[in-house]
Amino acid sequence: MAIKIDLKSLPSYAKIIISVLPGAVLSLLVVILMIMPKQKQIKALDAKIDEQNNKIAESQAKGARLDILIKENEKLVLRLNELKEQLPEEKEISSLLKQVSDLSIAAGLEMTSWRPAQKKTHPSGIVYEIPVSVIVKGGYHDLGDFLSSLTKLNRIVNINNIQIGAAQAVKGNVLQISFTASTFSAVPEGDAGKQ
Repeated sequence: MAIKIDLKSLPSYAKIIISVLPGAVLSLLVVILMIMPKQKQIKALDAKIDEQNNKIAESQAKGARLDILIKENEKLVLRLNELKEQLPEEKEISSLLKQVSDLSIAAGLEMTSWRPAQKKTHPSGIVYEIPVSVIVKGGYHDLGDFLSSLTKLNRIVNINNIQIGAAQAVKGNVLQISFTASTFSAVPEGDAGKQ
C-alpha cells in the first residue's frame, strides 16, 4: 500500500523541512564519515610537525654552540697535553729523580740518604705515586733554594713530611733535614681500566 501525499496541500513549513532535510542529512553524513576522521589525522600530523620543529630548534641550538664547543675542546686538549708533560712516563722517573738529586746538590745540600719506596696507585686511580725518602744536611737557606728550584721543574714533585733538626757539625749551623719527595707517573691506559 502506497501512501500518497499531496505536496501542494502541505503547509509551507513542512515543504521547507522536506526540501532541506535530505541536504542536511547528506551534509551530516559527510561531516561524520569523511571530515571528522580527517580532522583527527590532521591533529596527529600537527602534533608530529610540532615535535619535529622542536627537535629542529634543539638541533639548531646545539649546532650554534658547536663552534664554541670545538674551541673549548681544543683548549682542553692543549691543557691536557700540558698536564701530561708534568706526569712523566715510568721510564722517565729515574731521570727525574736524578734531576731532584742534582738540584739538592746544586743548592748546597749534602745528600746522606736517598731511599726510593715502592710505587703505589694514587686514590684517583689515574696516576702512580712514587715516593722517595731523603735525608740531607745543609743550611736553612740551602733548603729554601732547593725547594724553590723544584718549583721550576716542569714535572710535579711534592715534598712532604719535612723534619728539620740540628746535625752534628764541626762548623756552622748545619741542619739535618728529612723529607719525602713524591713524583707521579701516568697509569698506562690499559692498566687504568683495571684499577
